[in-house]
Amino acid sequence: MTRLGLFVAWLLHLLPLALLAPLGCAVGLLLYPLARERRNVTLTNLRLCFPQWNEAERKRIARCHFQVVARAFLEHGILWWSSKARIQKFVRVEGLEHWQAVAGKPVIWLAPHFAGLDMGGARIITEWRGVSVYSQQKNPVFDRVLRHGRTRFVTPVLFSRQDGIRPVVKAMRGGLPLYYLPDMDFGARDAIFVPFFNVPAATITGLSRMARLARAVVVPAVTRQLPGAQGYVLCFYPAWENFPTDDVEADTRRMNAFIEERVREMPEQYYWVHKRFKTRPPGEASPYE
Repeated sequence: MTRLGLFVAWLLHLLPLALLAPLGCAVGLLLYPLARERRNVTLTNLRLCFPQWNEAERKRIARCHFQVVARAFLEHGILWWSSKARIQKFVRVEGLEHWQAVAGKPVIWLAPHFAGLDMGGARIITEWRGVSVYSQQKNPVFDRVLRHGRTRFVTPVLFSRQDGIRPVVKAMRGGLPLYYLPDMDFGARDAIFVPFFNVPAATITGLSRMARLARAVVVPAVTRQLPGAQGYVLCFYPAWENFPTDDVEADTRRMNAFIEERVREMPEQYYWVHKRFKTRPPGEASPYE
């Protein structure tokens, strides 16, 4: 079944984006009424984060979200099998001067979980070498395809989560920027509860800790999905000043606040199908039950 799915993905990558993008959106509309569990997760997240919206508005954003996610999923074949030139046209880059302004320093690219996350990462490795933390996939066939897609051009240094942060810090000190994705609920370990849209969210403190250990600057790198055949844009933001501080909690709150600002700009594109609030403070029930 995996091989069949990958063959379909390979066929889809041959389509022009003008056809592939609306096809992905159509698949998302079909999935919205069918994927009951993930639809409920999405709506629960939106209720928690946007209580000022009425239910009709939340459902509208949820439907848009399914379209965005389905489209991104179908477009992954472009990342795995298309030429470097097509990927660079598929994902344009803005704000490169913000990263270049801190050239020579260890850098963490803060990459929140928006639908275009993988597109931004794939665009980076067409030109620049970096380091990333890799989660090995259970299916070996899919794992090989995924690793191939992430190492086709400028080969990045990949570490597993089990390797810990020491080799990652060493690579950053050696001049390789880290493409870092710290905004999901990974459980209580190495996490603290800080607000995300005024809801206590278990958030790992790795951004602050690694910035301190590597003496690195944080340059946010956010990828936005654009309408139709326009593809995506990877936007680098100015390097954060006065970061990290001696207050890990304040640093982690700052990270969440930055992500909130970007979510408000494109609420349909954040990864709402993830149970962002599944880990709760002691005695508090899960909102997904």
